[in-house]
Amino acid sequence: MKIEFAPRSLPLERRLQTASVAQWVFSFVCLAQCCVAAFIGLFFTRFWLLSVLYFTWWMLDWEKPKMGGRRIQFLQNCVVWRYMRDYFPITLVKTAELDPRQNYLMAFHPHGVLAAGAFVNFCTGASDFSTLFPGITPHLMMLSLWFRIPFFRDYLMSGGLVSSEKESASYVLKKPEGGNALTIIVGGAQEALDARPGSCTLLLKNRKGFVRLAIQHGTPLVPVFSFGENDLYDQVWNPKGSWLRVIQQRLQQVMGISLPLFHARGIFQYSFGLVPYRRPICTVVGKPIPVQRKQKPSNEEVDQLHQKYLDELSKLFEEHKAKYNIPEDKHLEFI
Repeated sequence: MKIEFAPRSLPLERRLQTASVAQWVFSFVCLAQCCVAAFIGLFFTRFWLLSVLYFTWWMLDWEKPKMGGRRIQFLQNCVVWRYMRDYFPITLVKTAELDPRQNYLMAFHPHGVLAAGAFVNFCTGASDFSTLFPGITPHLMMLSLWFRIPFFRDYLMSGGLVSSEKESASYVLKKPEGGNALTIIVGGAQEALDARPGSCTLLLKNRKGFVRLAIQHGTPLVPVFSFGENDLYDQVWNPKGSWLRVIQQRLQQVMGISLPLFHARGIFQYSFGLVPYRRPICTVVGKPIPVQRKQKPSNEEVDQLHQKYLDELSKLFEEHKAKYNIPEDKHLEFI
């Protein structure tokens, strides 16, 4: 394999952008392991009391990821996220106003490999979410497993991430003062196994839990499509039925997380690595779909709203795809 090295004359800002993205990628690949190692390792040093105190705090604070998390505005507005935004770049597009007196359930598509668009747009201030949607506070749901890792859980909550449990969703959506947007990446970890450049396949056909949740709380549904999300990485070919796909699905069932084998470019060369390609991401927030509240909706009512959501999501995709170089004959496929 021929390795193509990056020129040393890259401007400082470009190098900072690459470094910020690399930091984000490796934080999810390595930081969780480092946090566990630090927590356990401190027990065997003279600083063992730090781990004991943190463990006590951790137990007292155990339910916090289900109760809106603990965002830290300073960290959300850190300059490193602006460098990350400009690396791709990532942009957030508003197509309709959101009333700050209401709560909203935003359904984000597609998951991609690492959900870069979802993170930058809804967990940082880099894309000016608060300016586009004044009075709305975004909360992004993440797999509960990650909030069981010491220290790492606090890093996640600082960005507005909350646990992906029904209690967590209800806590945000039932706030009477309104002004909250709960973002759910509907395809989840399983959809990441189909994330590759040019893919328009969404794991959504039988995903109806978010629709039922919206009805139970009377929360408007907002379709969100992130153009370019699947273009950041190449993935090892894993068609359904292949031995690799079977192993990945088994691990996903056991661990709750998928393990796509992906690659893109490196930090100092362009041929191979875990740093994503510099390809634009444009996250388009659609028009809210009104939802009538009902505590115990029937399956027919859920199916009806689910179909309406699929139609609105397809409409959003068709209206904007030409702007982002999607071929005219390319359409969303729901599986």
